Amino acid sequence: MEMTSENAGVFDAKYRALTIGIILAVTTVAFEGLALVTIAPTLAQQLDGLHLFGWIFSAFLLAQILGTMIIGQRINRMGVFASFGISIFIFVTGIVIAAASVNMMMLLAGRVFQGFGAGAIITCVYYSITLGYPDKLRSKILALFSGAYILPALIGPFIAGSIAEHVSWRFVFWMLLPFIGLAVLLTLPAFRKFTVRRDSTPKNSRKEGYALLLTIGTGLLLVGLSLVTNWNGILLSVAGLVILIKPLRTLLPEGTLRARAGLPATIASRGFFVACYNATESYVVLALTDVKKLPADLAGLIVAAGALSWSTAAWLQSRYDIKDHGKGRKKRVMIGIGFMIIGVLSVLLAVGLPAGGIGFAVLSQLFTGFGIGLAHPTTGAIALQHAKAGEEGEISASLQFTDAFSPGLSIGIGGALIAISQSLDLGILTGILLALSLQFIFVLLSFTISFRIKD
Repeated sequence: MEMTSENAGVFDAKYRALTIGIILAVTTVAFEGLALVTIAPTLAQQLDGLHLFGWIFSAFLLAQILGTMIIGQRINRMGVFASFGISIFIFVTGIVIAAASVNMMMLLAGRVFQGFGAGAIITCVYYSITLGYPDKLRSKILALFSGAYILPALIGPFIAGSIAEHVSWRFVFWMLLPFIGLAVLLTLPAFRKFTVRRDSTPKNSRKEGYALLLTIGTGLLLVGLSLVTNWNGILLSVAGLVILIKPLRTLLPEGTLRARAGLPATIASRGFFVACYNATESYVVLALTDVKKLPADLAGLIVAAGALSWSTAAWLQSRYDIKDHGKGRKKRVMIGIGFMIIGVLSVLLAVGLPAGGIGFAVLSQLFTGFGIGLAHPTTGAIALQHAKAGEEGEISASLQFTDAFSPGLSIGIGGALIAISQSLDLGILTGILLALSLQFIFVLLSFTISFRIKD
């Protein structure tokens, strides 16, 4: 699909349906992920599954890795039309299962389908941008792609919290279906016109196998940790750790687990602060609704403050990056992580102190949001500047993998700490404080490793 006009835009007649469809698809996936942050405590309580709270997020994120990897390896041969259709079907299946859940295990099964479908859908969107737009329009559609996450981040948590509070958490899932249907109607006609690339390059099935092994190993580790008070839990944890180490080494740039200076340290530092941010956001909502007894919609507003702060910081860092031609990137990463350290301390005060509450919670979200808004896009830029010719795609994949795996593991470990606290009758507050303390350790590690980043 090639446009000859110099003034072509992504909303011109030739591209309009595809552009709107892509934005709708991305916005729907983003809203579904962000909405769960607010409603997760409510549905975990109603389904009698607080001990499995962390799995609400971990199941999604680990399955997302598989969806990204498997569809990414097959899309050249299957074509974007078939790949997107399969991805949407899997995602919708997950939505329906989750919305109709009668127990926690059924909900988690739905989350697995949703995660796989979400990862596959985003992969298809990236691929369709390559095929559907000329080079001069790709930066514009990618900017819209990124912007499609902003609105759900700002209003998604509050809307989901209000629906859960006044209607039902199940409706948060059901309401997504019309938007998915509209996205399909707008995109599939364009996708049908794309040529399937029957290339002779053998697909790298090893990556799929490693992704599957990583998911199995991480699952065993998290289940084992939640049962670590007995020998079965210890054995499962050790087995899971042994299984996941090799795939993790393979799927990350060499030297990442040792935080070797340069690209590996950049990826490692990013992994820790992304893990910290996502887990802190998840557990602060649980603390506000279950410990502080705030309504879900108010908790959603507090989370939205973090999203607004993130957007502001991301805009500022882009201005500074232009001004200093990228020379201050390492400093901005370290400043951002410093803001996050203050934010996580504020979360611990908000949850741990009897007088702590809305004030500290809002402060925590503003600081952590601003911090990751500085650090996240900047580490991406630093990582890509390390890329040699032809390595850009591989490094981009490493960044996406890190952004999915690290929070999946971190939130899962936090959930295991809550399960242990409940099994020992220590109460949910103790479990949440332990989970948040772990995130504080992670952000400190991220800051320490950031000294080894090279810009």
